[in-house]
Amino acid sequence: MKLFLTVTLNGLTLAALYFIVASGFTLIFGLMRTVNLAHGTLYLLGAYIGYDVADATGNWYLGVIAGTVSMAVFGVVMQKVLLGWMQGQELRQALITIGLSIIVADLMLAHWTGLTYQFSPPDYLLGFTRFDLFGGFKGYSTYRLFLLGVAIVIGILLWLLLNRTRFGMMVRAGVDDKEMLGAQGINVPVVFILVFALGAGLAGFAGVIGGTALSIAPGEDLRYLLSSLVVVIVGGMGSVGGAAIGALLIGLAEQYGLAYTPDYGVVYTFVIMVAVLAVRPHGILGRKE
Repeated sequence: MKLFLTVTLNGLTLAALYFIVASGFTLIFGLMRTVNLAHGTLYLLGAYIGYDVADATGNWYLGVIAGTVSMAVFGVVMQKVLLGWMQGQELRQALITIGLSIIVADLMLAHWTGLTYQFSPPDYLLGFTRFDLFGGFKGYSTYRLFLLGVAIVIGILLWLLLNRTRFGMMVRAGVDDKEMLGAQGINVPVVFILVFALGAGLAGFAGVIGGTALSIAPGEDLRYLLSSLVVVIVGGMGSVGGAAIGALLIGLAEQYGLAYTPDYGVVYTFVIMVAVLAVRPHGILGRKE
């Protein structure tokens, strides 16, 4: 029972991190239909920048802000310079962002080398939160519980933004019929740039808080790009709730697999994806085009 509870909490907190990364991806890929295969690069670059700022200032919060804001700005530049003028050209967008991710990965390796970095969070997030479950489980990492709470808050805020605000209505309308939205006097390119900045900023934010829970090292960009793709495909493109369900399924399956059947743990992720696509090709909460 103790192992089961530990693995379950590990799965939930990993799912929280996957959700934060994938929520940015579902905004860019699912809502805007922009194929950004450099999303994992935004995660890792934001983590590195956040680490440098936190290390130089001794302030973890400044690292979080730096990682988030720098990637939001980077996302604006990507959308404005590279991707905005090729809207609807998915293959070209994919090739451009793959090339960009390779270039940035080499630059990150040259600057930060192949070392593994670890953040130092505030003291109150260190250690364990003690609670007694079933007599044998005494507590769990305070920071990982904090990560789970952050993911829940982000999910609620994103849902409210997209479903209860005028900006969210403009985003959804622009995806369905941007010509009609433009005819209403709305600057559609600016709306899309803001959405891209939000998605990229979430990736940078996830890089810092994810790097604090785990570590920062070369190769993490590819890992979180693949996890975001799987989460969005399983949950449904453009759905924040779908991203949450997809992240939960993938995070738990990954941890249960590694704990109980380590030789086949990685297989379960793709079994879930195949099963969902066989029943609902547009994802669990995705909508038919």
